[in-house]
Amino acid sequence: MTYEATRNNVETYFDRTATKTWERLTSDAPVSGIRATVRAGRDRMRDLLIAQLPDDLHGARILDAGCGTGALAFELAARGADVVGVDISPQLIDIAEKRTPDDLRGSLSFSAGDMLDAGLGPFDHIVAMDSMIYYSADDIARILEGIAPRLYQNMVFTVAPRTPLLMAMWRVGKLFPRSDRSPTMVPHSPEKLAAKVTSGTLLNVERVTSGFYISNALEFRA
Repeated sequence: MTYEATRNNVETYFDRTATKTWERLTSDAPVSGIRATVRAGRDRMRDLLIAQLPDDLHGARILDAGCGTGALAFELAARGADVVGVDISPQLIDIAEKRTPDDLRGSLSFSAGDMLDAGLGPFDHIVAMDSMIYYSADDIARILEGIAPRLYQNMVFTVAPRTPLLMAMWRVGKLFPRSDRSPTMVPHSPEKLAAKVTSGTLLNVERVTSGFYISNALEFRA
């Protein structure tokens, strides 16, 4: 499946099926035990990605690619960054705008669109938490190649790691009708993914496992 086809599937899923689920998951509202493990894992991953950036972000322009409801963007703006949050889902962008703290509004802008849009301009840093987990290795390599000329320092992002559990879930998931399932995560080996990248350096950072949340952080430097 091409990048564009995958992107369109993700947009449809989040705007028509999963908006309420993600709105609740990314809030302080009580959730089930399984979703609580996902929430805890996402919190740990958000902290891990931020730890790969400088402590002082004043003057830095950062793209939050696939910003969802805005939690990561808010933390980056609170540390002094000028943050551009982009998500393919207009409904998630609406939630992010409504949740923006008043004292951060001058440091944040949100828009619905493609995270690869060259019109967004250059950035010191790019973060993409769980927004590239549906793409093939070839697509991810092309994404990084396209972003490299507009990236001054580093990009940190996540992929689904190639573990026995996730591979089993991936194979079983492909048996179900497409109408009622989310876009399929594509598991990756960091080493094999790095071999696909020719326009910069891709480093393995750390894996976060929390119940049903399993994700691997990577760092790209052009």
